Amino acid sequence: MSNYFKDQGKRGENAELQEELASTDKNKKRDAVKKVIRDMTLGKDVAGLFTAVVNCMMTPNLEVRKLVYLYLINYAKTQPDLAIMAVNGFVKDCGDPNPIIRALAVRTMGCIRVQQISEYLCEPLRRALKDSDPYVRKTAAICVAKLYEISPDLVTDQGFIDTLNDMLGDGNPMVVSNAVAALAEISVRGTPKALVLKNSTVTKLLNVLNECSEWGQVFILDVLSSYTPSDKTEAVNILERVKPRLQHANSAVVLSTTKVIVKLLDIVTDSEVVRTYVKALGPPLVTLMSNEAEIQYVALRNIILICQKRPSVLSNEVKVFFCKYNDPIYVKMEKLDVLVMLANENNIEQVLMEFMEYATEIDCEFVCKAVRCIGRCAIKLQGAAERCVNVLVTLIQTKVNYVVQEAIIVIRDIFRKYPNKYESVIGTLCENLDTLDNSEAKASMVWIIGEYAERIDNAGELLDGFLESFSEETTAVQLQLLTATVKLFLKRPQIAQEMVKRVLALVTHESDNPDVRDRGYMYWRLLSTNPEAAKAIVLADKPTIEDDTNLIEAALLEDLIGNLSNLASVYHKRPTAFIDRKKANDSMDDYEEAEEPDSAQATAKHPQGSREQESAKAPVVDMLMLDDPVAPATQAVRETKLDDLLSLDAPAPTQSARSQGADLLDMLGGPSPAPASSGQLPTLLAADKGNGMEMHGAIKQVNGQLGYELEFKNVSSTVLNGINFQMNKNLVGLALKAPLQTPDVPPGGSHRVTVALASDPSKIEVKPHAGNAGGNVVQLAVKSNLGVFYLTDSIELAAMTTPGFSLAPNVYMSTWQNLPAENQTVKDLSGFPMNNPNAIEQALQVSMGRRGRGRF
Repeated sequence: MSNYFKDQGKRGENAELQEELASTDKNKKRDAVKKVIRDMTLGKDVAGLFTAVVNCMMTPNLEVRKLVYLYLINYAKTQPDLAIMAVNGFVKDCGDPNPIIRALAVRTMGCIRVQQISEYLCEPLRRALKDSDPYVRKTAAICVAKLYEISPDLVTDQGFIDTLNDMLGDGNPMVVSNAVAALAEISVRGTPKALVLKNSTVTKLLNVLNECSEWGQVFILDVLSSYTPSDKTEAVNILERVKPRLQHANSAVVLSTTKVIVKLLDIVTDSEVVRTYVKALGPPLVTLMSNEAEIQYVALRNIILICQKRPSVLSNEVKVFFCKYNDPIYVKMEKLDVLVMLANENNIEQVLMEFMEYATEIDCEFVCKAVRCIGRCAIKLQGAAERCVNVLVTLIQTKVNYVVQEAIIVIRDIFRKYPNKYESVIGTLCENLDTLDNSEAKASMVWIIGEYAERIDNAGELLDGFLESFSEETTAVQLQLLTATVKLFLKRPQIAQEMVKRVLALVTHESDNPDVRDRGYMYWRLLSTNPEAAKAIVLADKPTIEDDTNLIEAALLEDLIGNLSNLASVYHKRPTAFIDRKKANDSMDDYEEAEEPDSAQATAKHPQGSREQESAKAPVVDMLMLDDPVAPATQAVRETKLDDLLSLDAPAPTQSARSQGADLLDMLGGPSPAPASSGQLPTLLAADKGNGMEMHGAIKQVNGQLGYELEFKNVSSTVLNGINFQMNKNLVGLALKAPLQTPDVPPGGSHRVTVALASDPSKIEVKPHAGNAGGNVVQLAVKSNLGVFYLTDSIELAAMTTPGFSLAPNVYMSTWQNLPAENQTVKDLSGFPMNNPNAIEQALQVSMGRRGRGRF
């Protein structure tokens, strides 16, 4: 056949091939079929020869028949109507005296996934399932699974699933294993109860296990792993029967056997039996590490799961996982994780020596992970923490840049795990500040300086050095610099007064990053209103770093143990997270649940991630997604988060706290500047604060309908688009009746729009906002392609008493009664007719008229 590929033929020779296919010369016809397969393999379109090739199907030459079947499998999908022409030939071949031809016909019919042919396949398939030859039966068993993919209802109605279950008792191991494989596939694809495992069925499977091929054993073992024995005796019996498979040469058989044993050990309570089988699992797993690198990688990913489930399996085999010089990098990285899992008080010295050796390698990624593993060992083993810190200090003294930076990141985690214990190394860390160029290392060093500012004499100078390049730093470093500066000010206010003032002005007036700017405003208001609350929040005790060796949460681990030796155990994800099966029962909710442990895993792998960063980032994401179409329930959640984002609510400070806040405010240079007013509408956002977007607006009423008149001006050099607007909760519950819709605003252009407002009881907020005890301030957020901006406006009395706005009596009374005492203002209205409701109403109407009711 290979000779036909040397001469690849000529384009347009299909007519000649058609003549040769119709030839009466058997040799000429055979050569013509080979040429057709050659062209098909080379990517040429030979679909036009479909009829001529099908006519060659009834040749007694087995070689030609196989090639015709191959052609049919390839072109049946594109020629479904013509494919029916081959049905009679298939049916006839299914009754051929030669079992090879019968099996070949059934297999080909199963591979031709055309709905029109599936009905014709049923009767030949039913005969093949009960054929006298085991080769035909085992082929037919797989064909049922293929037919199920095309037409599940047809397979169920024809009783093929029951036939497959009956075949589990077949005398031929090859037939049994294929029946198990077919039933398992059908169970996954949509009929969970297709494979019914009973005690008698399990016994049959165990009896044929030793006689099956290696892949047949894998199928059977995978099915046995999903079986729950009725009692401990049955579990022990299954363990005894599958244990010899641990010595198999095929790694897939070994891992499948391991899966069965690990699952069944949860049922067995006899500690001696458990110890025996746990000990038996070690040597086969060690043997897998002598295979080629690809198998080693798969084995290591499975070993991580096994060690988390049964830590004692490889506790004495740590040397097996030492990295070799010629190991691929992906194998080395997995070995490092296993070494951390196996590290204990007895072998920590050996492990640390290995890590120190790895830290001298030339692969930066491998070196950094080795240094990180030293820190993980320190967090995992308290008794070895000091030894680990000494090793890290030794590595820092090598002055290798990336080693020093990774060591600083690791030491920050150690400080959080063991506070006030290893601070003596801070001096060594400070000697290497000039070499830091990694953002995570900078953020870690800044955190250390801020956390121990009272112990570092020149903490102010060190932070000032970082502040010189503040605008060029990443968001993580900027956030840490801001927090560290505030910590320094709270601990040593005399030396950090000017610095904190400069930093707060920098982040609130010059920063384009909403995360940094929002945290700056939060710190500014905290320091201005209640210094004691600021100390309680900023200097609060940090949660200690936990051991991250067991990275996978329990529920996910159980699912992955049930999928040992499958792709799920390599990805460390449930199958539903990366496999899209037709007619799968798994819903989208299951998919989302499968994704959550990854986040937890990512958090566990990076415990040094600041909780402050998370709290600063999460609401901004919600803010940026305000214009997404979402379900009502999701929208409510996002609105709640937006309210949290915009809300600056805090318990009213006591008089002493106010006085302290006033004094502190003087030190900071006064409160943040209030928005100025200019033009026909009051200015809400100046162009220099809005990156070129200028915003004016006022709450007004038109024909008795309340609205927010807004004007957007674009003084930037880019088109202003994607404008979105939102109001926070407020005293009177004003909210947008419909989303804001604005066209693109070109450079130098402007657009004015009035968005309708309505009363929404869920938007009522009676608590006073920080810096506004009166409660007539409404906080706003506006988003565009130029950024996200937060601003404030006042609600006029005319807006609160407009005919379009009303409060039910019970809502009014509950709102009035819930007003804090700090919001109460007493004013003497001498000469006002308090006892005459009509006179009061008339006076209010006159007042509203003077204030411009209905003026536009």
